[in-house]
Amino acid sequence: MTIIKNWQAPKFTQLTTNELYDLLKLRIDIFVVEQTCFYPDLDDHDRHPDTRHFFCYQNGQMTAYLRILPKGLTYQDYISIGRVVIVPSARGTGLGHELMKEALTACEKYFPQDTIKISAQEHLEKFYNQHGFERVSDMYLEDDIPHICLLYTSDAADDLLCV
Repeated sequence: MTIIKNWQAPKFTQLTTNELYDLLKLRIDIFVVEQTCFYPDLDDHDRHPDTRHFFCYQNGQMTAYLRILPKGLTYQDYISIGRVVIVPSARGTGLGHELMKEALTACEKYFPQDTIKISAQEHLEKFYNQHGFERVSDMYLEDDIPHICLLYTSDAADDLLCV
């Protein structure tokens, strides 16, 4: 049986109340509760007029989410992908790879020709490498979790086989 995923990329003002609740709950459940990382998740980037909230639902549950930020919010010269999260019950199913593939397509649509820079947990470097991201920093601690910066260009991903 094929599960249909309806990928969406609304701006903040286009989110329904339920979508906003679902994405905030998912982020808090994973980043604050599961990872015991106590930080202010609401940083005003969510409601920037050009931020895109990218997600899908499966069987009525938001199972994957990330946000795409325009230049000037996280990095002056780069757009950024952040708050990447998969609901625990969907991990190991390939949904994370599908999320990144679809999100990179959305980046090209909404921010054509822009380079993407991300801050990612260091243990996920190989995952991001599979999608055309290359490490550009030493490890640094963010909320006591080892992180690295990575850059993406569509040219780097053209030669890669993504799941």
